[in-house]
Amino acid sequence: MKKITWMILMCTAISAVWLRSGIASDNTPEIILMTHDSFSVSKTVVAEFESRHHVRLKFLKAGDTGAMLNQAILSKNNPMADVLFGVDNTFLSRALAAEMFIPYRSPHLSDISDDLKLDPTDRLLPVDYGDVCLNYDRQWFAAKGLAPPARLEDLTAPAYSGLTVVENPATSSPGLAFLLATVGHFGPDGYLNFWGKLRAGDVEVTASWKKAYWESFSAASKGDRPIVVSYASSPAAEVHFADKPMVESPTAAVVQKDTCFRQVEFVGILRGTKNIEIAKKLVDFMLARTFQEDIPLQMFVFPANKTAVLPEVFLEHARIAEHPVFVSPQDIAANREKWIEAWTETVLR
Repeated sequence: MKKITWMILMCTAISAVWLRSGIASDNTPEIILMTHDSFSVSKTVVAEFESRHHVRLKFLKAGDTGAMLNQAILSKNNPMADVLFGVDNTFLSRALAAEMFIPYRSPHLSDISDDLKLDPTDRLLPVDYGDVCLNYDRQWFAAKGLAPPARLEDLTAPAYSGLTVVENPATSSPGLAFLLATVGHFGPDGYLNFWGKLRAGDVEVTASWKKAYWESFSAASKGDRPIVVSYASSPAAEVHFADKPMVESPTAAVVQKDTCFRQVEFVGILRGTKNIEIAKKLVDFMLARTFQEDIPLQMFVFPANKTAVLPEVFLEHARIAEHPVFVSPQDIAANREKWIEAWTETVLR
């Protein structure tokens, strides 16, 4: 049985939980990092930061990305934390419009790829990225003698009817990212036609990544859907958490041109923090190699720092889309709710 950690890493939930790392005296200064529920970091990495700066690092987990951001906005005049991690490019413009982050240009930004730096004001700095895309069950397609999908258009062909499970973009982060992939690929005037054909082809819609992957996807459950919306790094997780060593992942990701949407996650210092200097140190630490090299096997996404060394399982089994779909944060902010509502009318009603 695969470790429960793999399920937790990729799914979202709605809860608020305090997690405290390490043991420290009551006089030890504290700094609070607000995150989404999928955040994970090794205890040894946390301990290194605490020891280096003589502080206690506390985590406030506040639901999925949307729920976390809502809480942060509602409490911005009396912030619940010092630093916030987990705003992605689907919520970037909304987060910046709330005026709740202070600019900070970390010296480690020089090691971050320019294409990940989506905030020119340096209020939100890139920490990691991952491509949301189609994943498929290798064994299922081989047994059926059917070629796996290579393009989004393939999903609408009769041979693929009833094979795909996706997540609801109103409730799921990868679901929203995949919706944006279709908007970018087919255009704002064409994406609903694609979704209409998927509905006619018996697409299954679930509320979360967890339900789609662990209850419907044939490669990971007793489900009957051999195509799922997941991440290009998901095959690496399958190998890493397998009960027995694997040469090849049982799943594969579709990363051809204009089939994926790249999610970028950011960190920022919350306006109103009373711990500004240590908050800067925390941001620096999250962009430096120790934390960055911990990211792949904790959250199964890619580190933003170009100097970070990837684990072998990522080098062999995780994929990066060379030409992901791009939808600007400004366009997402202006149209997100409209696109979701139109999708809901087309697919669910």
